[in-house]
Parts: sequence; C-alpha cells; structure tokens
Amino acid sequence: MSKTEEFYDFLTEDAETRACASIPDSECTKVPKNFTLNIFNGSLTKLAEKLISPGLTLPWILSFLGAPVFLIGMLVPIKDVGSLLPQLFVSGQLRKKEKRKPYWVGAGLTQGICLLVSAILLAIIENQILVSYALVLLLLIFSIASGVGSVSFKDVTGKTVPKGERGQMLSYRSTFGGALALIAGGVLVFFLKGEDSKWLYVSLFAIASILWMAAAVIFSAIEEEPGSTEGGRSPIQEFRTGASLLRKDTSYRNFIITRALLMAIPLLNPFFILVAKDASQDNWNYLGFIIIIGSLAQIVSSPFWGRLADKSSLKLMRISASLSILSILYALVFVYFDSDFLNFYYFMPVLFINGVAYAGARLSRKTYIIDYAPDNERPTYVSVANTLIGLFTIVAASFGLIAEYFGLAYQFWFFLLLLAGCIMLSFTLKKV
Repeated sequence: MSKTEEFYDFLTEDAETRACASIPDSECTKVPKNFTLNIFNGSLTKLAEKLISPGLTLPWILSFLGAPVFLIGMLVPIKDVGSLLPQLFVSGQLRKKEKRKPYWVGAGLTQGICLLVSAILLAIIENQILVSYALVLLLLIFSIASGVGSVSFKDVTGKTVPKGERGQMLSYRSTFGGALALIAGGVLVFFLKGEDSKWLYVSLFAIASILWMAAAVIFSAIEEEPGSTEGGRSPIQEFRTGASLLRKDTSYRNFIITRALLMAIPLLNPFFILVAKDASQDNWNYLGFIIIIGSLAQIVSSPFWGRLADKSSLKLMRISASLSILSILYALVFVYFDSDFLNFYYFMPVLFINGVAYAGARLSRKTYIIDYAPDNERPTYVSVANTLIGLFTIVAASFGLIAEYFGLAYQFWFFLLLLAGCIMLSFTLKKV
C-alpha cells in the first residue's frame, strides 16, 4: 500500500471497503491520490483566503490605507457578485470540455496574479486612496476567476471523489488550511508586534499569491477521466435550462432561497469587524488575533462538520444558522451596553462562533448541491444557483444602509430574522 493510500485510509477510515458507486469505475483506483491532492490544494487556498479575506483582513488593510467606509462595506458584495454572476455563462462552455480540471488551474493562476499585482501596487504607489480602489478592482477580477474555478471544482469533485467522502474531503481542506493560518496569525501577534508598515500588508498579498499559484500546480496533478461533452449549451440556452429547473424542481428552488438567507452569516462579518475595531481602540495588532480566531473556528469545527455534512447536510445547515443567531445575540450586548469593560477580548467569542457557523454553512451548501444534482446536469445546477445568489448579493449590498440610517442594532436584528427564515425553509428541502 502506497503512502498516499495509507494517508487516505487514515483520514477516511476506509481501509476495508471503498464505495465508488457514484463515480466512474475507472476513477475508483485513483480516489486516494485525488483525495489527497485535493486536500493539499485546499490547504493552501484556505490559508491564502485567511491571509487576504474580503470579510476580515482586507477591511482592516483598507482601513489602514484610509479608504472610504462605503468602499470597505462593499468588499463582501463585490467578492460575491464577481464570483457568482459569471457562472451561468461558464457552465455551458464547461460542458463542452471532456476535462474540466484546466478551468480551475487557469482560475487559480489568475487569482495568484491578481494578488501579486496587488502587492506590487501597494508597494510602489504612494497615493493610498488610489491603491484602495485598485485593490477593490483587482478583487473583482480575482472573484470572477474564483467563480470559474467554483463550477469546475464541484464538477471535478463529483467525478473523482465518491459520495459519502466529499464532505470529509472539504472539511480536511478547511482543517489543514486553518492550522496553517493559525501559525500565520501567531507570527503576526507574537513576532511582528508593533509593526504598522505597509510592507507587512505587501508581504501578506505576496505570500497569498504564491499559495494560489502552488495550489494551481497541485490541482493540475489530479487525474480526471474524460467526461461527457453532450449537452453543451450557450449562455442563453443554459439560462432557459436553469429556468426550467426552477419551475419543475421545487426543492431546488427552495434550496436557492434557503442559501440566499444563509448568506447572512458572511455578510455579518464586516459589521462584526466594525464593533471589534471599536472595542480594540484601533490597535492594529488585533489583526493577528482575527486570523487566529478564524483559523481556530475552522480547525475545531471542520472535522465534525465534514462527517455531519455526509450524513445530513440539511441538519448542518440548520445548526450553522442557529450558531450565527447566537453570535448576533452576543454582539448585541456590545451594541446595547457601551462599557469600557467590554473590550476586544470579550468580543472574540462572537468572531469565533460566527466562524464556526460559516465553516458549517459553506460545507452544508456545497455538499448538498453536489449530492443533490444529477451527474449530467451538475454544472447547470451549480451555476444557476450561484448566478441567482449573485443577483441576490447585489440587493444585499444595500443592507448596510440599515446600519447607516438606523444603527447596528437594527442591522443585527435584520440578519437574525433572515437566519430564522433560513432554518424554517430548510425543512422543505428534499433529503439526499
């Protein structure tokens, strides 16, 4: 038995039997290698996402650059719109290709280049406001590439990793990536204390760039058998097919609405950061703590979430929404009771709980749609759902006006109602 197979068997506890009914027979012997490469690939991308996160670290960096508040508030919506809206146009073209892996490799390299350019601009341009806008534009390009990779990733996963192991694979990607990010956060806190130079942020962008490029090289080594190229469709045909699915498949339609409501979890993060930054008294060193908190949330929760996702992705969806509601109630204490006693350290559980919730939410929706969608229509199911979520995100970009005009308390209560609706609607979804 090879080292790869031993590693695979250790992670999946699958030494006795391997169920490959949900993937082609020719792929079964390659499962250990593909499973392992996928984990290494994901570990690097998850670390990169923690170093430059539109919901956590990037708002902190733009704040350092003196960017306008409205620009910081648009980071998460821009990231989501860029990554979700183009997918409907990609999936039809993807279907024409026997192998879908090159799409992810190209997307990963593009993301690495965007981060590298960001590092260069931040290093050489003195006008910080101009740099802020340039970083947001590069984030949009980065996110479009992410959307292309997302459709490819789900389809390659469906072809190379059997049902019952996909949730575990996704969770190990998060766990190992979180462990690496935990180390990175520790370096920021303990070894770079007091450092406030822009060169620190240049380094973060550069390291994240290298990680994405390395991840692309690893993903290129995954062995993907040629698949069916039938049913290649233009974007208009893909849209019509998607519209037909929405009319006929009630559970699929309800899943999209449920997932839209579940987006309240990541949309909460920038508003939590506003409260955390106020509690931190603008101490930049707390950026390291934010990375550590997010990493711990990933490490602690992902192994449990992965196995639960394989058993019941719907149950995981409900638990994640419930945990996020708990984090909102905790944050409201800081909003309603303005006290010097309530400092940043007391606010850390809010970020941790919502981080655990977000890890579960991502695993639940990814595992559900991969398992739910028919093999020959998986790219369409994924892309239509993501495109509609992208449209919803455009609307969600205006949610910040609630905090602007009515205050953070109303903003948090609004998101709490969305998550409560998510839990109730999830009971209408078909089990897989």
